[in-house]
Amino acid sequence: MAAQPELGLQSTLTQQELESRLWAAANSLRGPVDPADFKAYIFPLLFFKRISDTWEAEHARALADFGGDNDLAALPENYRFQIPDGCHWRDLRRATENVGVVLQTILQRIEQANPDTLALIFGDVAWANKDKLPEHALLNLIEAFNTLDLRPDRVGHDVLGNAYEYLLRQFADESGKKAGEFFTPRAVVRLLTRILDPRATDSVYDPAVGSGGMLVESANEVMEGGGSVRQMRFYGQEVNLTTSAIARMNLFLHDIEDARIRRGDTLRDPKFLDTAGRLERFDIVIANPPFSLKNWGADVWARDPWDRAACGVPPTSYGDFAWVQHMVASMKPVTGRVGVVMPHGVLFRGGAEGAIRRCLVQHDQLDAVVGLPPNLFYSTSIPAALLIFRAMKPTERRGHVLLVDGSKRFEKSRNQNRLRPDDVEAIAAAYRTGVDPDGEDGVTLRLVPHAEIESNGWDLNIGRYLKGAAAEEIDVATALAALSEAQREFREAEERLAERLREAGYA
Repeated sequence: MAAQPELGLQSTLTQQELESRLWAAANSLRGPVDPADFKAYIFPLLFFKRISDTWEAEHARALADFGGDNDLAALPENYRFQIPDGCHWRDLRRATENVGVVLQTILQRIEQANPDTLALIFGDVAWANKDKLPEHALLNLIEAFNTLDLRPDRVGHDVLGNAYEYLLRQFADESGKKAGEFFTPRAVVRLLTRILDPRATDSVYDPAVGSGGMLVESANEVMEGGGSVRQMRFYGQEVNLTTSAIARMNLFLHDIEDARIRRGDTLRDPKFLDTAGRLERFDIVIANPPFSLKNWGADVWARDPWDRAACGVPPTSYGDFAWVQHMVASMKPVTGRVGVVMPHGVLFRGGAEGAIRRCLVQHDQLDAVVGLPPNLFYSTSIPAALLIFRAMKPTERRGHVLLVDGSKRFEKSRNQNRLRPDDVEAIAAAYRTGVDPDGEDGVTLRLVPHAEIESNGWDLNIGRYLKGAAAEEIDVATALAALSEAQREFREAEERLAERLREAGYA
């Protein structure tokens, strides 16, 4: 007979109730665990509870379908995931000592039982390390999850997926600047997907996938338009093991099964290759990679085996155009489009980056540059821009780049500014139509011919081309971004000098 929900379980949960109780579970860790590390503990337990409760529901249905025949009900095809004997949530609840060891063993056995889908999905948390997670804290966390009935007929994929996104936002708020490693504000993601316009048959690839939000939002965009994601394919690469596991859980909990997330350094070792060893190509390539990454692999790119340095090798201290060129090289020849978040420095910095920028413009695949408001991101307060590329630009935009200034469209907040839904729609509409929907005080834009960009030394600083108050504000923001980068380089030079002095015995 199938196990029944334990006493105290609530049969149904509203979105608000689920989010409140999950956040309360996370807060039970406060004290022994740094808030920046909450996600590493909460998401694996949430996923384990979900798949265990799902297995119970599938088992009950199989027993009913086979007239109570337990042998037939136990057949693997009746279950989305295999859970070995002794590895159910109820088995964890029976543990009273060395609970971390028990949990670690259970999660490893579940991964081993599902090698094609769940290998390494629970991350690398040392559950048995009582110094990092005292046993009483782990027991309290397990008890908090035990009161949640997460069977799919009680908590739908949409509700659970929204709750997962809620936790990601909360953890990002708690993590401060560290959040930039795994979380992009959802309004920025929404804007990118609105611009790229994913279709029901598209393949979508994020080479810096983080927590998977870009892929999830691409699916949401199609479903909100009345389409199905059954034919869509989702791909992502992430260098951090914990973060890549979070992305995989995020996709599963949003009921997106046809997704492949691979771990590795995208710029040094891209994982998505075709049978001939060339980069795979995708309809949509979308990402918010780390800004101005240092030591990103310039030595490898000098002889890049995947031909990504077609426009040149970026400087060692700025990996931005490495990401851009990898993404452009990864889009399909006809249907491909790219959307990438970049710091404003890529629009005006000279040297190798200036030569790369010139090459990208001349290839006529750079469709648009969209300036965003400042202080939107967790990792930096400097303004950013969206670079949009298309393998085949519309006829009327060929030989031009659309420059869009959306810097005025935001709501000021205590810690960060934010894009409201109507801001997202206004900027996206301006990109699509080439017309400002707001009038003088809204979004400003202009379709700029390549000849004019060439006359300005291939500088794409938006303030050069959009006149008036908006352009002046963007110039100030750009100057602040350049100042910030120069100050950072100066501090790093001082640190290198101090290190060499110490090595020479002068300190």
